Amino acid sequence: MTEHLLKPADRVEVTVLVDNYIDIFVPPATAVDRRLPFAPDRQIMAEHGFSCLVRVVAGKKEHTVLLDTGLSRDCMAWNARQLGVDLAAVEAVVLSHGHFDHTGGLSAVFCGAGRQVPLVVHPDAFLRRRMNGPKGIAELPRLDAVGLKKAGADILQREGPSTLAAGHLLVTGEVERKTSFEKGMPGMEMFTDGAWVPDPIRDDQAIVIHVKDKGLVVVSGCAHAGIVNMVEYAKKITGTGHVHAVLGGFHLTGPAFAKVVPPTVDAVKTIDPEYVVPMHCTGWDAINRFMAAMPGKCILNTVGTTYVFGGE
Repeated sequence: MTEHLLKPADRVEVTVLVDNYIDIFVPPATAVDRRLPFAPDRQIMAEHGFSCLVRVVAGKKEHTVLLDTGLSRDCMAWNARQLGVDLAAVEAVVLSHGHFDHTGGLSAVFCGAGRQVPLVVHPDAFLRRRMNGPKGIAELPRLDAVGLKKAGADILQREGPSTLAAGHLLVTGEVERKTSFEKGMPGMEMFTDGAWVPDPIRDDQAIVIHVKDKGLVVVSGCAHAGIVNMVEYAKKITGTGHVHAVLGGFHLTGPAFAKVVPPTVDAVKTIDPEYVVPMHCTGWDAINRFMAAMPGKCILNTVGTTYVFGGE
């Protein structure tokens, strides 16, 4: 594969709009996590979902991209208002994948923009899907391409790597899967060619920013491809060996992933980023293991936190 050109940025700010966890008393843990000041009248919500606003600064230029939009129609938009975030300034929206806990607030972005907003998404995000588990079969809510277009989305379906923010932000596209222990999500199925078959969740992708003099900042939604696979793929397609920070959902929660947690923690520790911020579907056990294995580097997230990398 030819290395995908990614222009370095001076600074990136990642503001968490939706995550599973909120605690207004969590203090800053490092130099990069900027917690909200205590304000009894500010009402921030948490839900089982993920969304973050990514602000990229390069010279005098600033670019704003939204990664995912949470589970519900209202949570992401509500939190944005509480944080003083203007969603109308979003240049583009990236979907990490098509699952419902990442797409619920899409209409709030497009309906309020007053213009066509680019939506970067892998084609498989529109598939019909279900979960076939021990408690039965549950079909998942499905993305509606026609409805999104009517709402104001300029849908850009891309399987491979692409860039936004004037070349300063990379969307990985479909991620190569190399590790022996990251095998996707058991029980997921997709409807294709008239039948239900195992779903590898090929649409799972991350965003990557190369912060000047720091290295790569990798942000995932759920990392169904495996967070280690994602980071290694980001290194490969950018030609950049050092990883400065890894943030987002790592999908290590529940009994099905119990055996995956130790090798994942070990591999991330070997990659040795300066900061690791596990969120959303990572799971409490895995978060605690990261905290124990990478003290001073692993940060407990809470909704509303902004992480600032570079620009010191």
